[in-house]
Amino acid sequence: MAKIKQICEENLRSTIEEMGYELVDVEYVKENGGMSLIFTIDNDNGVTVDDCELVSKKIDPMLEELNPTDDKPYTLVVSSPGLDRPLKTERDFKRSLDKEVDVNLFSKMDGVKAFSGVLKAFDENSITLETAKGDITFEKSKVASIKLVIKF
Repeated sequence: MAKIKQICEENLRSTIEEMGYELVDVEYVKENGGMSLIFTIDNDNGVTVDDCELVSKKIDPMLEELNPTDDKPYTLVVSSPGLDRPLKTERDFKRSLDKEVDVNLFSKMDGVKAFSGVLKAFDENSITLETAKGDITFEKSKVASIKLVIKF
């Protein structure tokens, strides 16, 4: 399954980017009794249903030619990441600097597994939050998820 994701990312990322979208993620998962190949796209203006349809129509024939699933049937899904999605890409982190985030760890640090604060810095190995108790730096490998805090 990782091979399918890699093939799709390597071969379709540039096409999706040329269309003005960021390829946030590719997943090949079992859904509703069958397999789905899910492309998650984003851009600075948000993603509409029309955007998803446009990308789907563009990449569908390319996927037919690539045949990443070795003729196994799947449903192609192109979607937006949603407001509550985890931050994954460098672009996600850049857009989220100086915004409030929730960080959940795989295992407890000083007896705590969940943290909230303002994202102050990041690099490929770590993230730093400004919290009421001071700055805390986490190794990315120990972070299960990091999401923007959504306020209405």
